[in-house]
Amino acid sequence: MRLSVIGCGYLGAVHAASMAELGHDVVGVDVDAHKVNLLSNGRAPFFEPELEGLLARNVEAGRLTFTQDFSAIEGAQVHFIGVGTPQSESGAADMTYVDAAVTAMLPHLGHCTSGPEVVAGKSTVPVGTAARLSQLIEPTGALLLWNPEFLREGFAVQDTLRPDRMVYGLPENPDAAGRAQETMDAVYAQILTAGTPRLVMDYATAELVKISANAFLATKISFINAMSQVCDAAGANVTALAEAIGMDDRIGRRFLRAGIGFGGGCLPKDIRAFQARAGELGVGDALAFLAEVDRVNDTMRAGVIRTVAELLGEHTSAATVTVLGAAFKPDSDDMRNSPALDLAVELSGMVERVVVHDPAAGPILAQRTNRPYEVAASAQSALEGTDLVIIGTEWREYQDLDPAQAAGLARNRYVIDGRNCLDAQAWKAAGWSYRGIGRR
Repeated sequence: MRLSVIGCGYLGAVHAASMAELGHDVVGVDVDAHKVNLLSNGRAPFFEPELEGLLARNVEAGRLTFTQDFSAIEGAQVHFIGVGTPQSESGAADMTYVDAAVTAMLPHLGHCTSGPEVVAGKSTVPVGTAARLSQLIEPTGALLLWNPEFLREGFAVQDTLRPDRMVYGLPENPDAAGRAQETMDAVYAQILTAGTPRLVMDYATAELVKISANAFLATKISFINAMSQVCDAAGANVTALAEAIGMDDRIGRRFLRAGIGFGGGCLPKDIRAFQARAGELGVGDALAFLAEVDRVNDTMRAGVIRTVAELLGEHTSAATVTVLGAAFKPDSDDMRNSPALDLAVELSGMVERVVVHDPAAGPILAQRTNRPYEVAASAQSALEGTDLVIIGTEWREYQDLDPAQAAGLARNRYVIDGRNCLDAQAWKAAGWSYRGIGRR
């Protein structure tokens, strides 16, 4: 089947490469010439495990092409919209890119002769968007379906080819809904045959599925982080607490790891956009609790700053602090809303030197000008002469550090395990003063 993907950023590039891997003929369209050039040569414009191999293989096979020309989508049977919805100044989702993508597509729809033509929205949008866009798309003869993505950075290829579930938001008209569903089933035939559940619903519910899931995950993270503050005050261990409550199958263990908070391009903006949309719908009070979720998330970094000042005391202003990690999560180079970088910036006004290292994001960070911190080429060089180490991202490389070797590089041995990922006893045995989040 011939497919197009509009927007070749994180979501779009992964989806385009994955659909080509399933055997479809895919064209990706993006306005960014540099991005299109990289992708056309089988190179990913960002770090994501497995993606570059997928791109190179399918570009070489001729199943995957990229262009800036929207006319290239003509004749495709399914068009995926995968552009971003960043946060606006008001906190609401900025729909500029989605609206621009649809406007650019419209003149090129209605040319498919191989079956029903479907526009499939994958972007995370405010509820009500699909109903609005359908009024623009349906006059061309194409059908609109909403098919939200559920990608985790670091596992995006796996999550596209082997998803937990497939969600279709369909038009109200039964005939249109049936044709759209049949077409999408053909696109995802291999995935559905492998046993992936498919849930069919209306536009509004499909739009709510993604943003509700993100709001729930953010709430779960902030809950355990709030508990970590109680554990600190009471002398309890949040890791043991999380293990115990996570064994209750009504709760589950995932997303119960306390740390310095969530970041990235989804959770922070999505909970704010969700609150903004609820307010527009007249039910803002229903999601007022998300403001507290957001607040707790911010307090986690503030707590680390206080701990740094407590540990370094009168030597704070002359100290060197190492922040290990810059990406908001491991196996990614995405530094949007990164808690680790937030700490690095704030600490730069408190101490003499801040040194940052990240195995994937580091090279990107090193190219930035006017940054208030140094960027080290290796974890070992970042540790040389340091007074205090903060684990900001739980890369395996940092978990595997030899604490005795690290102690030999440091000037003073303070470590704040901002992701509760280190072996606390091993670091203490090597002479480090260890602080975790909600555990010591």
